[in-house]
Amino acid sequence: MIGKQVSVTDDLALLLDVLPPTIRGMLEANPQCEALLEVVLDLGRLPQARFFTQTEDLPATPVSRADIDYVVAHVSVFGKDNRAGIERTLHRISAIRNRAGSVIGLTCRVGRALFGTVDILRDVIEQGKSLLLLGRPGVGKTTLLREAARLLADAMHKRVVIVDTSNEIAGDGDIPHPGIGGARRMQVPTPSEQHAVMIEAVENHMPEVIVIDEIGTEAEALAARTIAERGVQLIATAHGNTLDNLLRNPILSDLVGGIQTVTLSDEEARRRRTQKTVLERKAPPTFDVLIEIQDRVSLAVHHNVALVVDGLLRGRSLRPEVRVRTADGGFEIQQPALAEPSMESEPEGESYRERPSRRSRRASVRIFPYGVDRSRLDQAMQHGRIPATLVDDLEAADLILTLKSQEKHQSRRLREAQARGVPVYSIRHNTITQIEQTLRQIFERSERRPGDHEAISEAEEAARTVMEQSQPVALAPQNNYLRRLQHQIAEQHGLSTESTGVEPHRRVVIYPA
Repeated sequence: MIGKQVSVTDDLALLLDVLPPTIRGMLEANPQCEALLEVVLDLGRLPQARFFTQTEDLPATPVSRADIDYVVAHVSVFGKDNRAGIERTLHRISAIRNRAGSVIGLTCRVGRALFGTVDILRDVIEQGKSLLLLGRPGVGKTTLLREAARLLADAMHKRVVIVDTSNEIAGDGDIPHPGIGGARRMQVPTPSEQHAVMIEAVENHMPEVIVIDEIGTEAEALAARTIAERGVQLIATAHGNTLDNLLRNPILSDLVGGIQTVTLSDEEARRRRTQKTVLERKAPPTFDVLIEIQDRVSLAVHHNVALVVDGLLRGRSLRPEVRVRTADGGFEIQQPALAEPSMESEPEGESYRERPSRRSRRASVRIFPYGVDRSRLDQAMQHGRIPATLVDDLEAADLILTLKSQEKHQSRRLREAQARGVPVYSIRHNTITQIEQTLRQIFERSERRPGDHEAISEAEEAARTVMEQSQPVALAPQNNYLRRLQHQIAEQHGLSTESTGVEPHRRVVIYPA
């Protein structure tokens, strides 16, 4: 539980000072002034004050050309996005123009720096994964970006660069708002150049994290993928309210892997119980985690975008984790009934049926890199779509990938691993191409092992039996890797599982849903 959230308004008086004196006086006398959201000035209409809970017409004369000109003269220059600001604040003034280019309307929005809002996502941000935030306008996406940048720069001491297209994250002027902490800010000359500034940030300033507001074009989506492939953590927002919206957007769906049409073999179509032509994910997602901001107090967290997208395309909706702010300023985490899978190994001696929040959290093959460059290995796995994940603990590895030079020395750790039956594979050179070729050979060989096919077939047959008879079925004892495959097969049919027994007689039991 966290402490109470602190709200800091960016000196409301500075925004009121740019308004015509008559309008400013009425707002200052309004008892709800501190809850002001924005002021709307449209030529020939009464000025409007919008608060968090209601909207009021101010009892003044209709807005005149002089009123519009007064505000324009007291703010910064409007950019090509028709936005201006006030130096070192988060206030935003947006213009509406007529066909001749003259300003005939203004929306003067109050900018607020909120401290403490990011605590609800702190554990996710600190994992170092790329995060994509979705939500309707005004729900707090930019505020979370600002807080995340400050957290990463000040608390985690990372090199953070903000690509600030309309100066919404770090405020107007050359000196950024203190709300971003020690993060650096790169301004964008025009919105159409955002993708170029994103690439420039990576090439020129060596960031560990890049923060971006509103990815909305194909060029920006491609730039985001390029940045992610270079190993830089991305935290961004995008147009769309939910993952499903984004997946159906042909321009931005690449952010979550994209969609392609695939024709299955007769056997595979029967196994999946689908038509032969299906939709599948086209590539690894640019973002690892997706956050749907539902309102100002609740959000949904999809911890593994790849698996969630795969589930949606196969008609299996995996419910997200929901986080809700409480009245005392803390927050609660509501685990889904069926948790999303993630890259975790099977915990020995633990019942998956008793712990549904971890029951489906498995990967395929776990690789321990010994002397092999982790970033190159990760790129090779993504490019070759190798069904594996990297682990830091040698004890949890299904196989070890090392260099021939390391294998020749036969270190103590390698000898101990081989003695436990963990296979060791070696490569001659530490290059992405050779790593990918070796991985393909390993997995092609493993797919041809008779024991694997027998264990998988047994699990598939048992799953069908459990669905037909509603009775649990115990499978033959298998090693850790094959048991995880059997757990996955049961989950694909919506069934519960648990591992029982002691090695080498540990086995999977499949239960009715």
